Amino acid sequence: MITVVGTGTGAPLPPDAGAALAGAGLVVGGRRHLAAATAMPDTAERVVLGPLAPALDAIEQFLEKPADQGRVVVLASGDPGFFGIVRALAERFGAERLDVHPGVSSIATAFARLGLTWDDAVVVSAHGRDLRTAVNVCRAHPKVAVLTGPGSGPAELGAALRSSGRVLVVASALGAGAGSGPAPGSDSAPHTSERVERVTPAEAAARDWGAAVSVVLCLDESRVLSPVRTVAGPPPGPARWALEEGEFAHRDSMITKFEVRALALARLGPRLGEHVWDIGAGSGSVAVECARLGAAVTAVEKTLDGVGRIRANAAAHGVDVTAVHGAAPTVLSDLPDPDAVFIGGGGRELPAIVTACARRARRSVVVAMAALDRVPAVRDALVAAGLDCDGVLLQSSRLAPLPGDVTRLAATNPVFLLWGVRPPVRSEGVAQ
Repeated sequence: MITVVGTGTGAPLPPDAGAALAGAGLVVGGRRHLAAATAMPDTAERVVLGPLAPALDAIEQFLEKPADQGRVVVLASGDPGFFGIVRALAERFGAERLDVHPGVSSIATAFARLGLTWDDAVVVSAHGRDLRTAVNVCRAHPKVAVLTGPGSGPAELGAALRSSGRVLVVASALGAGAGSGPAPGSDSAPHTSERVERVTPAEAAARDWGAAVSVVLCLDESRVLSPVRTVAGPPPGPARWALEEGEFAHRDSMITKFEVRALALARLGPRLGEHVWDIGAGSGSVAVECARLGAAVTAVEKTLDGVGRIRANAAAHGVDVTAVHGAAPTVLSDLPDPDAVFIGGGGRELPAIVTACARRARRSVVVAMAALDRVPAVRDALVAAGLDCDGVLLQSSRLAPLPGDVTRLAATNPVFLLWGVRPPVRSEGVAQ
């Protein structure tokens, strides 16, 4: 049996640790945990928890010894079952061999310091992971907790969110004992040395935060209080999509029709943690729908009144869409790379826009066109960028009333929908 004790965010070690340590033959933990583990026998082996593989190997070797050598005790910060070591231990030794005593996580502690619930928060780990996912989640949701790591801390997060309008709450040394006291402008309690500071993304980007930061909360403070929840985590996805055109403000029916939008969304596949561009966004109907499905979205529109409509439609549907005023492809160079792109406008510049987008999209590009003449050039641009291209001509007829309580079919304008998908990267040595 392996006893895993979550130490929470503070010291000394929790009461659960004392009884476990008394019979320990091997104790694995961080340096500060081992230093505080005064209850373990002098004969117990100690392994500093740095790189994970050597610690797991040491545990495996000890488990091969006779049972009278003592038990294995693993000391881990916070709640070890939440983005913690329990996953690695269960994969290596089996969950049935674990006796887990959870502590209070840094996420729960950070929200507690602010007096906020966190059943409606989205939690994302940037520790040893690409920061891009955390940034996209922060842009799309009003209450996000980011577990930090080297190269993915408050400074890097702030630099990526400068124009987001969010507030960052940086929690450092949570649970630390009495000492230096809070930093100027800190919201931390006066009797601790921990720091819980509200800063703008720009302020976070300009500072050297050191290694003590464990979690950053990214908040839209106008929306941090949500109604009573039944399901924890991000809000459930929309009950329906491909909304009626009448649910968006638009000009002279210049809007992607819901039949086209339905297939475009299916090919875009917008989801939590991703970034989608909507180019030539017009009313922003596709942008809004992608945001409703959880993605971070940037909508590019060359008319000022169009930018206003995009923002109004996003607000009406309760989502965040970054509206950029300018003409593609010129303005695209200033935008973060997308996972998927929808192009609903472009005129004569359409092939150049498709080329620019296809070179940068990680996954897919979807193009809607009414003009037959532009289809070959768009297809060539998608293929030249290395994407697998396919498409359809959508022709639909909607039910429409006639006098006498009868119904006819009213045809909508035909639209070509082309999409390019980046083929998966094959690993070397894998059979083709």
